[in-house]
Amino acid sequence: MELSSPAFADHGLLPAAFTGDGADRSPPLCWRDVPPGTQAFALVVEDPDAPAGLWVHWVLYDLPGALRELPEAQPPQGTLASGARQGRNSLGRLGYNGPSPPPGKAHRYFFRLIALGAPTGLPAGATRAELVRALENRILGEAQWVGTYRR
Repeated sequence: MELSSPAFADHGLLPAAFTGDGADRSPPLCWRDVPPGTQAFALVVEDPDAPAGLWVHWVLYDLPGALRELPEAQPPQGTLASGARQGRNSLGRLGYNGPSPPPGKAHRYFFRLIALGAPTGLPAGATRAELVRALENRILGEAQWVGTYRR
């Protein structure tokens, strides 16, 4: 499976519009070569370079298995029009939270898409830890795309 974004190159700079310094919109994503039997997807966006440890920027799950793209600017609500549900980021909020690193070295933002053999069934507002537990025995494949950002 391959994940990409038309908004930034893999390991490239995230445009300000997708950060806390800009409009704080979620970036557009697209994927292909999905494993057979995929019924749903989950997406987790994390910053392993955060001073306090792993920072979760987005938890999104039960995206329909027929989807192959996610438009930018997903609304910060529990359930999206597609039926997908959003969990809580490290700020405790639903939806996407764009990068806002402290001044200094660039941080890496890992966009990880996971193909699932069955939806998780989690309600909106789940945490990353709850999602990880729900993914057990459901993962068919994974792909990632990495953005960077610094102040």
